[in-house]
Amino acid sequence: MSYGELWRLVGQAAGALAGLGIGRGEVVALLLPDSPLAAAAFLGALRLGALPLPLNTRLAPADYAYILRDCRARLLVAEDARGIEHEHRMDAATFESLVHRASPLHASVPAEDGDPAFWLYSSGTTGRPKGILHSHRNCAQAGKFLREVIGADADTVVFCTSKMFFAYGLDNALLGPLSIGARTLQFSSWPDAEHLVEAVARHRPGCLLTMPTMFRRMLQLGRERLQPLRAVRYFYTGGERLPDSLAQQWHEAVGVELLVSYGMSETFCNATANFRGRSRGAGSIGLPLDGVACKVLDAEGRPLARGEPGLLWLRHPSLALRYSDPEATARAFRDGWISTGDICTIDEEGFIYHQGRSDELLRVAGQWVKPAEVVETVLADPRVRDAVCVVVPDTDGFERLALFVVPAVPGEAARAAQERCQDALPRFSQPKWIREVEEFPKTATGKVQRYKLREALLGESRPGH
Repeated sequence: MSYGELWRLVGQAAGALAGLGIGRGEVVALLLPDSPLAAAAFLGALRLGALPLPLNTRLAPADYAYILRDCRARLLVAEDARGIEHEHRMDAATFESLVHRASPLHASVPAEDGDPAFWLYSSGTTGRPKGILHSHRNCAQAGKFLREVIGADADTVVFCTSKMFFAYGLDNALLGPLSIGARTLQFSSWPDAEHLVEAVARHRPGCLLTMPTMFRRMLQLGRERLQPLRAVRYFYTGGERLPDSLAQQWHEAVGVELLVSYGMSETFCNATANFRGRSRGAGSIGLPLDGVACKVLDAEGRPLARGEPGLLWLRHPSLALRYSDPEATARAFRDGWISTGDICTIDEEGFIYHQGRSDELLRVAGQWVKPAEVVETVLADPRVRDAVCVVVPDTDGFERLALFVVPAVPGEAARAAQERCQDALPRFSQPKWIREVEEFPKTATGKVQRYKLREALLGESRPGH
């Protein structure tokens, strides 16, 4: 699709929404797969001064019901709305027909920097989805990572597999490339490793942005199958910890560094990144991007020395206006800063290292124990396909580590994990419990639901390993 074709479609989408009576400040919920129609509906709503909300296509009906009430959605456009009740609901085919018949509306409603622009809902590992309201100022930051880190321009083909309802995908797969005049490649369905490699061979992107799990799955295809990827200049990942062993295997197989960046739904754009030729392994999420400030504080809000683990706070030019929940806003937002909920350290050069979530890091025998370090240790064994480490209280109420592993070789992952931990970790870092499971319970956004693993273990009598 050309820019001219998209411009016309956005104008028609804005005209269709105006014809439905959608006005400034009203929420338009979009339960659609990534497509030109979804992009045009989002941008058309922005043009009207309405607030588009791209919805995760894999949520439970109860989550949709909660979100639509929470944001007071005026209209729901959905490809499949089975089980979802809403007063003003329209199926995608009907909306698309309206769009193609509508007179284009090309004039944008004037907006100030701080005016609300769009909603995102973040599905975490516990609790209900969290509404995050972003401004028009934040829209203007789109493409920050692509410009500053990758040096993307109008000749760049961007391939970010993240969906538009994720901040990472909304920025790097849609608004960012459009702001630069680049080309962007999108899947309407959820991609798998085979289709990713085929798309790279066909479209020759300059960068590929996807999850660590997807890089691991592509490696399982074998080096010969990965030859088309050697022409890609930049590989970036985020969203979960990248094991050093996986980064090394990727570099050996493809000949290009696999680098880590970091951001959150609340900042819309990426906040930090490792740069090609200037990166760190072992949990590094890189250096702050332009205009981003980072600090590490203790539980009482006091600054910590370099190298000391503490809660990471961010100041970002595209920081959200607020949450939908005033109490959550008061806890996390403070004087232009936001508490990320991540435990990090900062070294003398300013590189930031992710140590885990604030509710996961703990002290055992006076020593800091890092669940991520345990996971990386066991993932070095080829008998283990995936691993997650969670904090669980023992029968005396003391917090201990529990390790859950998904086998690459059924029946051998737990033993492999135990051997690795005993050989490579100090005693205080070794998990008290190790369990082998077929798959991890996950949210619709792909995050592991650690609380379900914790509950499963608490339901046992919990004998030793």
